[in-house]
Amino acid sequence: MTYYLKAEKFLLENEEKMGGYLFIKDGKFGSFVSQIPEGATVVDYSGYTIAPGLFDTHIHGIKGHDIMDGEVEAINEISKTLLSLGVTRFLPTTLTSLKDDLDRAIIAIREAVENGLPGAQSEGIFLEGPYFTELHKGAQNSSYFRDPDVEEFQYWQQLADGSIKKIAIAPERQGVFDFIRKVTEEGVLVSIAHTNASFECCKEAVDAGARNYVHLFNGMTGLHHRTPGVVGAALVDDRAFAELICDGFHVHPDVSALALRIKDDKLILITDCMQAGLMPDGNYHLGEFSVVMKDGVAKLESGSLAGSTLKLIDGVKNLQEWSSESLYKIWHLGSLTPAVSLGKDTQLGSISPGKIADYVVLNNQFEVQATAVAGEVKYQK
Repeated sequence: MTYYLKAEKFLLENEEKMGGYLFIKDGKFGSFVSQIPEGATVVDYSGYTIAPGLFDTHIHGIKGHDIMDGEVEAINEISKTLLSLGVTRFLPTTLTSLKDDLDRAIIAIREAVENGLPGAQSEGIFLEGPYFTELHKGAQNSSYFRDPDVEEFQYWQQLADGSIKKIAIAPERQGVFDFIRKVTEEGVLVSIAHTNASFECCKEAVDAGARNYVHLFNGMTGLHHRTPGVVGAALVDDRAFAELICDGFHVHPDVSALALRIKDDKLILITDCMQAGLMPDGNYHLGEFSVVMKDGVAKLESGSLAGSTLKLIDGVKNLQEWSSESLYKIWHLGSLTPAVSLGKDTQLGSISPGKIADYVVLNNQFEVQATAVAGEVKYQK
């Protein structure tokens, strides 16, 4: 499939371009040009913006479906739904749960991917837990918390056919640093989450190979000027990425803008979305927990936040408004930076020659008009 995209604006990897044409060949991006050969096939999106497909590296579910349902159909429905939101890549994300439930979820993800996902494509599994601690448990079931176990992880990795690409742990657990070194060597992104660790403990975890902080400010010790805690460690260490949920509920808008100024291109926009996303207010579940959504905010019966109902494109829009930075810069925090964090930026995350041609067509109201995966338009409004 060979064609040229015509649009008003293009968010390329290193710059914005007005007008012109973008070459697509065999599912990959080619060069951006001002003129095209006579007789070339043109897909005309005049008046619209072409941006790279978004990449949600932390999502539990959406539109009534949950990864922990452990069903191939749930994975497929999440995959299809994400296209309408401009997301072309994602990491299906599990929760701390019974071993049998985790096994079933991993198998369902593997089978869905093997059969071919109909929409957004999985770039691997994110195991959120079960190696956490009690104090900042959030919507994780603490009855299953335990110390990290390499053999247990390798069992899950084998079950996943090697597709686990990210795992979150609390670095104060016993045996963590050896665990980090081992799984990092195997190409897994170790992330810090749901933890009461000290600043020093977090630094030691990053020294061992951890390179990401999950949902910054949430599920962790806060920042104090004498005891910087997990938040302080995340903000000051340039080696590590930090995820941010920009829904205005999990983190105050001005604090989100501050995090952007500090972390810059090491900030990853995520949703942490659960099954209530795109659904009306009411009763839902996140793993084993009952969740009530009111005014779009999902909470446990205890009142704790339970994931989010955020659309990643809205997170981009929110942070762009809160920070007054360019759309070009903020958009890449939801596309390119996630790819960089997983070592996939040579293939994904931005519009650059040779990369997979995942792109989104946006109107002036920031609404998704079309979404393409590997050059094929799979969603059209």
